[in-house]
Amino acid sequence: MPVRIENKNKRTTAFLSGEIDHHAAPALRREIDREIMENMPSELVLDFSDVTFMDSSGVGLVMGRYKIMSGFGGNIVIQNPPIQIKKVMKLSGIDRLAAICSV
Repeated sequence: MPVRIENKNKRTTAFLSGEIDHHAAPALRREIDREIMENMPSELVLDFSDVTFMDSSGVGLVMGRYKIMSGFGGNIVIQNPPIQIKKVMKLSGIDRLAAICSV
């Protein structure tokens, strides 16, 4: 599974890895959504440290999780995106919906 999820103090962190494309995105969505619904976190962190490629399916993944989280007052944070993925996120406007940070 290209995602490892940790839950701590009302914060769910999904550590993504590999390629996020139309083949990988559905499984990622299911796994992350399951964790969101089970834990109802106040914050969802998507850590992109180990992501090597992302197309529009990755943008859709982030946008969909934003919609779910904002539906119950939660927020989303994009953490450690590689420079090329950060550029895609900024071009798509994700930076207006979610904080993008490096730790």
